[in-house]
Amino acid sequence: MEENPSLVRGSSPVDASSYDPVKNAKNRKYQLPPSRYQYRSPRYYRGPLHPHQPPPPHDPSSREFVPGPFSNPRLEQTYHSIIAPDFMTMCYQHTPPGFRAPAKGPRLRPWIGESPYFKNRPVRGPRGGDVLRLLRKPITFNNIPQLKRVTVHAFIRDAASKGSPPLHAAGLLLQSITNKRVEVHRAKKSVSQWSLIAGKPISLTVDLEGEDMYHFLSKVITVVLPRIKDWRGVRATTGDSSGNLTFGLEPETVAAFPEVETNYDAYPPKMIPGMHITIHTSADTDKDARLLLQQLGVPFYGKIVD
Repeated sequence: MEENPSLVRGSSPVDASSYDPVKNAKNRKYQLPPSRYQYRSPRYYRGPLHPHQPPPPHDPSSREFVPGPFSNPRLEQTYHSIIAPDFMTMCYQHTPPGFRAPAKGPRLRPWIGESPYFKNRPVRGPRGGDVLRLLRKPITFNNIPQLKRVTVHAFIRDAASKGSPPLHAAGLLLQSITNKRVEVHRAKKSVSQWSLIAGKPISLTVDLEGEDMYHFLSKVITVVLPRIKDWRGVRATTGDSSGNLTFGLEPETVAAFPEVETNYDAYPPKMIPGMHITIHTSADTDKDARLLLQQLGVPFYGKIVD
């Protein structure tokens, strides 16, 4: 590459106005090493003191970078503009100025005497009947319950006896509904009563996050559930006491999805599977998760268990 004589050391003073990096790059007849054009983040995270730190996930050069979102779901807009402020208003707990939370008591017993049986043993609970349950933390602007992900699970009973056709039909149906590739699960044990053989595929699962989750939930709440005849809602006893709720859909209800209804001939009616939908939320209790889903439009009925 020809260099500008005014920029060579030992010659006349450097003239910055004559330096043109674009022109120099075009006149360059060879290519720089690949490392100058592409950057690959470190494969493993080796701690905060390591000289090579991985870029944040939103950086396109990160290994964890996921492009998107490509749309703005209406359900997500409704949550951030209406549901989240209303939730915080309904669960607001006022504390007067100067309020101090009561100090927590000692969790472990101190060393008493020479007996080692007292060290690090839990403190005795209060005498009486039931153990007092811990109250949840007050709802503030930074811990409002929100949707984390949705898991769609379908158990294909005919896959054990009829082979792969029911599994393929159910997998194509789930992919068309959720817009994501399904994950196949195999039977761990052989159970003759259920015609299960260890190692054979028997069920399908799809995990939805982000805009796919909001699109799927909006279809379920606004299109599928209202079309169920004499449907009272989701049982209020559902939940795992950690803010995750599950309800099921019959095969006749699954056929009401728009993707299946418009192309019903592609799916044999006897091969349309039922499914379980698990909604994972950031709530700590089933009460808060149920309140969140009620705001989204999911009705509940029956005895409420908190």
